Amino acid sequence: MKKLLLLLPMFFVLASYAAKSSTDLQGIPIKDINGKDTSLNAYQGKVILMVNVASECGLTRQYRGLEETYRKYKAQGFVVLAFPCNEFGGQEPGTNEEIKQFCSKNYKVSFPLMDKVHVKAGPKQHPLYAALTGKKGAFPGNVKWNFGKFLIGRDGKPLKRFEPGQKPQDAKVTSAIEAALK
Repeated sequence: MKKLLLLLPMFFVLASYAAKSSTDLQGIPIKDINGKDTSLNAYQGKVILMVNVASECGLTRQYRGLEETYRKYKAQGFVVLAFPCNEFGGQEPGTNEEIKQFCSKNYKVSFPLMDKVHVKAGPKQHPLYAALTGKKGAFPGNVKWNFGKFLIGRDGKPLKRFEPGQKPQDAKVTSAIEAALK
């Protein structure tokens, strides 16, 4: 019983850290499309639009809008981070190198591409997406399809979630980006 009482405070410390870390996204390890370790800390002070992307989806044309939005707001401290995902209809089957070539050739993408990830809940879900969409996440509920978007503020805190059908240049998306840039 004494051991249990001694362990109880540690349990509460760990539980409070887990609750806090569900919205502290900046330190979660990610990899870029070249396999280099990084995190959102590399984009500290920037407004981030995170998007799970796919090359063979009906929404793939959104790459064009993502690039236009990136170029429009880049000088103000905005960045798009694209996370390839093959969980929806197998619409991102390529390797990282194939994805890079596709994005460059077809959409002249200049924003950062990340390593392919799992965004759906489950044992393979990337911790960044678990922090955004998990039960205690900023926006609980699975990503519904390719091109789901999350807006992250300059302080690393999640601000908004946009569903796949909302284009990057839609007024609701751009007004949220502009508000976050102020």
